[in-house]
Amino acid sequence: MEDLIVKRFEKPDKIINFNHGKFEIVQMKSMSIGKATYEPGWKWSVDANPLAGTKFCEVEHLGMVMSGSATVEFKNEEVKILNPGDLFYVSPKPHDSWVIGDQPYISLHFIGADKYIQ
Repeated sequence: MEDLIVKRFEKPDKIINFNHGKFEIVQMKSMSIGKATYEPGWKWSVDANPLAGTKFCEVEHLGMVMSGSATVEFKNEEVKILNPGDLFYVSPKPHDSWVIGDQPYISLHFIGADKYIQ
């Protein structure tokens, strides 16, 4: 058993690449931590859904926005904007998301990384 594990996203255990972005995963014992990096123009229903096989994202998320801004939209509900420093929880109810502005969006994911686009 290891008493200390140190990893960095510069050497993730897994990388999921798609148009306009990537999702990196680091495995820490029984927990997967993800790092989303999405370029301007990225939209889940356009860029990620071909790999996921679902129209919208159906993964539960708990995370923190590091930089840039993005939306979360549930069908027939108001679009919410996530900004740097925001801690967020998104239920597994189908939702779409897209980058706002001309800066890359980067967020860390503490729940859902192990289920993100299998």
